[in-house]
Amino acid sequence: MTTKNDIIETVNTFLVEDFEIPAEKLIPTARLREDVGIDSLDVVDVIISVDEKFGVRLTNQEMAQLRTLDDFYNLIVTKTV
Repeated sequence: MTTKNDIIETVNTFLVEDFEIPAEKLIPTARLREDVGIDSLDVVDVIISVDEKFGVRLTNQEMAQLRTLDDFYNLIVTKTV
């Protein structure tokens, strides 16, 4: 079973490696758009990365509703249970 900590570690790793986001920005309360810098062009790539890493399909609509990195982690948690 994948734990939330596993999800956080995996998500943070691909955000740093694939999106070149500084690791120090990746705190749970960070806002995806304003603080992390995930823009509308990145959303498709993030969705693909999540599918590849977790076998979880996210929609653009689900991504649009997320505000913080913790919201993002929690969405993946709910879909992997």
